[in-house]
Amino acid sequence: MTHETATHATPAPALDVVVPVFNEQATLESSIQRLHDYLTRSVGWSWRITIADNASTDTTPALADGLAAELPGVVAVHLPLKGRGRALKQVWLSSPAQVLVYLDEDLSTDLAALPPLVAPLLSGHSDLAIGTRLGRSSRVTRGGKREFISRSYNLLLRRTMSVGFSDAQCGFKAIRRDVAQRLVPLVEDDGWFFDTELLILAERAGLRIHEIPVDWVDDPDSSVDVVRTARDDLKGMLRVGTNLARGRIPLEAVYAELGRRPFAPPSPPGFFGQVLRFAVVGVLSTAAYAVLYLLLQTVLAAQAANFAALLLTAIANTWANRRFTFGVNGPGMVKQQLQGLIVFGMAWGLTSGSLALLHAAVPDASAHLQLVVLTAANLVATLLRFVLLRLWVFRSARRAEPARGSTAPVEPPPAPDAALSLVASPSVPASTSSPTSAESE
Repeated sequence: MTHETATHATPAPALDVVVPVFNEQATLESSIQRLHDYLTRSVGWSWRITIADNASTDTTPALADGLAAELPGVVAVHLPLKGRGRALKQVWLSSPAQVLVYLDEDLSTDLAALPPLVAPLLSGHSDLAIGTRLGRSSRVTRGGKREFISRSYNLLLRRTMSVGFSDAQCGFKAIRRDVAQRLVPLVEDDGWFFDTELLILAERAGLRIHEIPVDWVDDPDSSVDVVRTARDDLKGMLRVGTNLARGRIPLEAVYAELGRRPFAPPSPPGFFGQVLRFAVVGVLSTAAYAVLYLLLQTVLAAQAANFAALLLTAIANTWANRRFTFGVNGPGMVKQQLQGLIVFGMAWGLTSGSLALLHAAVPDASAHLQLVVLTAANLVATLLRFVLLRLWVFRSARRAEPARGSTAPVEPPPAPDAALSLVASPSVPASTSSPTSAESE
């Protein structure tokens, strides 16, 4: 349930500039005042500012209500649950504006980039627009650690998900209302991965993503938990990749309504993409193995706990690699799981052998020392798994994919406006971007 405060009723605006906030009492008033001044002076379209407070526990809700009462064109929405994605879903799907904008509360992105961000959407040229900090002409001020994390994340995203956009997490985005109404309900994430998932689905559905280089200054007081966010993003990529591979997301229907290029399911990743995807699955599997072993060794002998934990994670690992890493669909899963169990037997031999050697060398080894040795052995076994899965278990299935694709349902033709666009400009891709791939990497 939400509560909205607004004292200045206005007709449906062209822009709804949404600012999600959580415990921002220190900077909220100055940020909203600065944004309001800029929109008043420099933006010719009609607009409103929506402060989307998602379960703040400080004085942010009261400050938001005060700003809504004081400033024309400002409204405050209060959500009972936390989550940036949840806040954007709620406000975007209920907004009457033609174009829906999202800005970080700290206004790290130079607001001068706002008109070029929304102009292609208001004209109907593009479906979504994003700011990129990775363009050659972008000017970015931030620490080396966050720069490395950001570039690594976007590189990993491009290699594992085969996307074309360059900067998934810049807090400076816009989307046409009709596109949001169709696409946002398909996004499952309610937190920080919302942006990335939205862009992946948009690109897969043939929507046009416009990128503009931005000037961006890092907020040194940011409360974002980088480690937790990175972990959640990896889980999100695994989930979205698996759902795409299994055809669980109805992107064909989105394309039929809004797409601008011939719809095609994502092709299986290349070798480097497979390595990265396998690494993601491997890290999650190793973590799951560690947790299971610690739990099981309290009720089972060390060797039995190792066997049970490895067996359970092996079954899940084979399934995830089948869908996510190698993009295999269709029949053959039972056979491949049996082959995966053979590979598991080899991995178990490595780990149980390492455990036996540890017990011979250190008879009274603690559970945590056993876990360290077994985790190291499991990482070696993981490398062996990749080689065998790629060259044996899923090799024939990957070779058969083109044949199965030839009998797939006929792809829907491009919509009339998309066909005209392709004829007039055959070299223009669906995702337009200022930086090249080399620049963004």
